[in-house]
Formats: sequence, structure tokens, C-alpha cells
Amino acid sequence: MTLLNLTPRVAGDDRLATLPVAIIGAGPIGLAAAANLRERGIDFVVLEAGDEVAASVREWGQTRLFSPWKHLVDPASSRLLEAHGWTIPSPDRAPTGAELVEAYLAPLAALEEIAAHVRLGVEVTGVSREGMDRTRTRGRAGTPFVLRVRTADGAEEIAARAVLDASGTYLSPNSLSSSGLELLGLADIADRVTPALPDVLGRDRARFAGMHTTVVGAGHSAANTLLALADLAEQEPGTSVTWLIRNAQAVRVSSSADDELADRARLGSRLDRAVAEGRIHVVDGFEIIRARRAGARVELVGHRADEVVTHATDLVVNATGFRPDLGILREIRLELDEIVEAPKRLAPLIDPNVHSCGTVEPHGFRELTHPEQGFFIVGMKSYGRAPTFLLATGYEQVRSVTAYLEGDLAAASAVQLTLPATGVCSTDLAGGGGCCS
Repeated sequence: MTLLNLTPRVAGDDRLATLPVAIIGAGPIGLAAAANLRERGIDFVVLEAGDEVAASVREWGQTRLFSPWKHLVDPASSRLLEAHGWTIPSPDRAPTGAELVEAYLAPLAALEEIAAHVRLGVEVTGVSREGMDRTRTRGRAGTPFVLRVRTADGAEEIAARAVLDASGTYLSPNSLSSSGLELLGLADIADRVTPALPDVLGRDRARFAGMHTTVVGAGHSAANTLLALADLAEQEPGTSVTWLIRNAQAVRVSSSADDELADRARLGSRLDRAVAEGRIHVVDGFEIIRARRAGARVELVGHRADEVVTHATDLVVNATGFRPDLGILREIRLELDEIVEAPKRLAPLIDPNVHSCGTVEPHGFRELTHPEQGFFIVGMKSYGRAPTFLLATGYEQVRSVTAYLEGDLAAASAVQLTLPATGVCSTDLAGGGGCCS
């Protein structure tokens, strides 16, 4: 096992000290990292592939989060905003993704202290060390990082003293196939498959009206889409919805009286009721192995109760969850759990094979450290394939990591993370997905 060096060496090299910390992604966690670095007087640059900050959040903006405002605002970001006259919206109300952007993330990014450091339309395509691939060791910790990026003007490289990868996972969905490999036949049905959290009652309404839609997945992303489709079915004749899951039951979104987040518990209750009323048809124990076109329809072929069966539908929503895109990190020395693909020390706290709880033990820079000195994966991407991430978790991660980068080991080590309990913890979970706030 790699030993953890607690000395913040990234600040010790003269050249490194002149370079910014590079943050990949301008979502909630990336912007929180920026606010924390600004508060500590550390130079930074935020690299966002989208044309606007929080580009991924905007994609599912119609969805209401199940955490209230008081759990959605990073403390350092709040202090920065409040210095400019901002006040938090109703603390106990849960906003939609669009409201999160409009009332919090966009104003934060617009502040001169942050805006001057944000570059939009900049896609990071690779991270390495200057003049060093991952096999070279001598002098590595004192060598700047280099980020290869693609912009509208072409490719360029950016040097950095440290790197925080907060790029998230929304653009890297899990496969519809139960094996995890790309679904056989996907190319033939690609025009009938949509990503998680489509705007069923808004911009995507015409696509789903009058259609039979099958939602694949067992988490909160699936639950939100299923409920929207059930509402659409009451408004548009010929609309129907099927919920297809690989397990015997979707424990992760079942309602629980012990859930400390009322909106999360309410989501489960509404889903339970819609299923009981027959508004949503459930097909459980279905492990998809391939897909094919059948005229104007789609057929999903899978194993169910030791038999090969076929499920016919018009449209498929892939709500099977997300996985980290590790391709850009090929030249970085990572220490990832072989199951969850999260940092090795963090994985035991979040492995869905062990539990599904939103409550996670306190963790910070130590659990997020890799053999690559000065490199951290934070936010949803740090959870690998585990689905129970909360924004409050990411905020505490970047607070600890930025303190470490400044050399403030006391603050970096004083990790305090108290998350609301789900009321649902199961050892019988093997996949799915979820939209967690």
C-alpha cells in the first residue's frame, strides 16, 4: 500500500509556487474549490468545457433536488457572496437544478474574484507532468503539471502547480448492459435512447407524448423521470411507462420514515404510490444483454428468472447511473479501488456493495490522496461508480484539500462532515444510479 506523505510539497518548489492550481470543471464543486482557494490567497484557473458554468446541472435543471438550500451552499462561497450583498434563498426549501444555477452558481461565477479566473469552452483532453509520462519518477513531485486542452482556436497546454479534477460524471453514463460493457446493438437503437433526467414535461415533451417509455435504473434519477412520465401519461393519451430494474426491488429509492431529507423521502413515497396505483409498470430482475430494432420499436433482450426474455418499448431512458471518465488521467499515477473506481482510502466508505447510505464517515485530503503528489479527484467523480454523493460532501473535500495545498495541515486534518441519513441502508445493491444533490 502506498504510504501517505503529509508534507505539502507542491508549495515548496520555486517555480511551482508561481503557477496556479488548475480546477477541471465549473460545476458546484469546481466553483467551491475556486472560492476556497481565493479565500486562502492561492492563484487558480477553472477550466470548463461548456459555454456556461454548471453546464451539466443546466441539462437537468427541471429536476428538483432533495437537499434544501442550507445543504447546497459551500461555506467559503457563501462568505464571498455575502460580502457582495447576497443572501441564501429559503434555507429549508429544496430548489430545482435551474434555481441552484440562477440563484447561487451563476452569481458566484460572476464575481470578479472568480470570473477573472474562469475559462469557458476549454475541454481538458489530458493531464500529465511537464516532460514526464507516468513511468518517470525522479524529480516528479517538483515538476509542474501540464493540462492539454482543446478550445475553439485549437489545442494548447496549461501549466499548474496542482490539479483538482472536479469534472463530474454526468457525461459518462453507465452502460445499459448488465455486464458493464457497451450494450450489444446499441448503435442500432441509439436514436431511441436518451440520457438520464430528460425534461419530460418541458422541452422533451413531444418526444415522449404518446410513447411507451422504459426507464432503466434503480436510483433517484430513474425515480424523477418515472414520476414525470406518469404525470405525462395522465395528460397525453397513449403514453405509458415501464420501470426496468435488474434487482428484485429498488431499495435505494424506497420511502423511509427515517430519512432526514424530507424531499428524498417524499420522492420515494410518490414512486411507491404510483407503482401501487398501476401508473408505472415494474419489470424487475431483468438483466439486459442486448438490444435490437423491431420495426419502429426497440426490443431489449435479457435474462430474467433464468430465462431469456424480450421487452418491447418505443423509447429507453438510461438512468443506470454514471462512472468516471479516467481517459484524460492516463499519465497520472492514481490509486483507485478495483471495485468502485474511487480513491483507495475513500472506497470502503461508499462501496454500494456494502451500504447505500447517504451518511458517509468524515473524509478529506487523506482519503483523496493519490501517489501523484498535488493531484486530487473531488466531487462526484471522486465517488467513482458509487451513487450516493451529496454536494455537502464535495464542499468539505475541497475545503480540506485547499487547506492542505496551502500547507495548513491542522485545518486540512480537522475534517467535519455530518450528512443527513437516508434511512435506507442495504447490502443487496448491485448497480443502478441516482441523481443526488
